[in-house]
Amino acid sequence: MTEKPTTPGIARRLAAMCYELLLVAAVLIFALIVPHMLLGAFAKVQASHTAIKIHAFVVLMVYFGWFWVNGGQTLAMKTWRIRVVDVNGGRLRPAQAVLRFLAAWPSIALGGVGILWALFDRDGQFLHDRIADTRIVRVND
Repeated sequence: MTEKPTTPGIARRLAAMCYELLLVAAVLIFALIVPHMLLGAFAKVQASHTAIKIHAFVVLMVYFGWFWVNGGQTLAMKTWRIRVVDVNGGRLRPAQAVLRFLAAWPSIALGGVGILWALFDRDGQFLHDRIADTRIVRVND
């Protein structure tokens, strides 16, 4: 008989999110600052603030979406032994990953209401996981 995957504690998920911030900073430095410097140095092109924000948003959506669809874990999630799966425990579909990513922004930005949601959720899941029909589970290797 297969055990039902357990939901990791909120502290573990928040620690993974903090670690993820460091990794995302490196990704954004590489994906935004380097091209911006090269464009400015060689082509004398100045990107608008709106273009930079859109570029960053797309880079992050591709980063998270790719990892969530291909294995369910970013490097930070692997380190903290958690995985994102669909509600049946399977792999995320690309549309699900995009929906989770889009729902996470207001979930976190509005005072962390989507994170606090986990304190009251029957399964301890974040609001953006409820919206996308996903869940965070603990990896038991």
